[in-house]
Amino acid sequence: MRPLPALTALTALAALVTLTACGADPAADSGRSGGAKGAAVTVRIPDPGNSGVLARGKQDGSLDKALAAVGAKVAWTGSAGPFAPAAQAMNADQLDFATGSITSGITSLSQNPGFAFFTATDPDPVGEGILVREGSGIGSVRDLVGRKVAVNKGGTGEYLLLKALAKEGIPADRVERVYLRPDQTAAVFNAGQVDAWAVWSTYAVAEIGSGKARFLVDGKAIGSDNYSLNAVRSDFAKEHPAIVKALYRYLHDNSAKERKDPAAYLNVFTDAGPTAVTGKAKEVQIGFTREGGTVDPIGPEDIARFKTVAGFYADQKVTPGTVDVAAHLLDVESLS
Repeated sequence: MRPLPALTALTALAALVTLTACGADPAADSGRSGGAKGAAVTVRIPDPGNSGVLARGKQDGSLDKALAAVGAKVAWTGSAGPFAPAAQAMNADQLDFATGSITSGITSLSQNPGFAFFTATDPDPVGEGILVREGSGIGSVRDLVGRKVAVNKGGTGEYLLLKALAKEGIPADRVERVYLRPDQTAAVFNAGQVDAWAVWSTYAVAEIGSGKARFLVDGKAIGSDNYSLNAVRSDFAKEHPAIVKALYRYLHDNSAKERKDPAAYLNVFTDAGPTAVTGKAKEVQIGFTREGGTVDPIGPEDIARFKTVAGFYADQKVTPGTVDVAAHLLDVESLS
């Protein structure tokens, strides 16, 4: 990805970043956190659970070390999950950082956002798609006509289904969308109450690993532009740009390591229990991670694809109009 050019919509933010960053040392930056001068700035991040870059960073202390170098420390707040509630938490000054998709990001941006995106990971070619049960008799997207498909409203699931239907020239109303929270969908899917489930790897791995489900089509076949993004609370970015850049660098470097050695980032705290990935599911997850992308700065080509998704959502009436995503992006490499 190429560096993001300066954005007119962020001129005021860039100016403030420059004023707060020039000549600042970590201690001075910490002093603007509202605490005693020299105190570490607290970064509120959703707890990462048992797998991934942040889980490894929490377990081995490397994230604490990276943040301490810029006068910050992490506070794990709640747990990682769908982006919509995380966006609400950032808007309410209850969270400073969160990860989500461009699709859920667009719907959240349409509601007076108090956050900006500062990194992008390329769309997942193999780890997201439309799941069907083995033996369902569903062999193509056209076989979904007249059936029920579980999706998360306004997020990755709804996007993947609508995108797959559009690619085949199938009107969206020919398939019944069943809006469910992804963490509540597995039981409904496995009970046969829906015929398919449009979903991403967080939930797909267990289903595929069980041997009872498969992707009808994956992200590559759908032509997905569903990037994964990292968001930061806007006021936090203005006050602590060096911390945002340090967090980016940590995510970038360690996502590259994760892609090379996915197994090292699984079952970080425990290899047993409901949060552990084992057996065939572990093999599936490792394969997905190896095919995935790394955390990178947002470049012009990414912005063009974000705009495509925003236009698609407007055309499909998911949003009332086309959301201006570019107005809510940060050039993380220019922060200091």
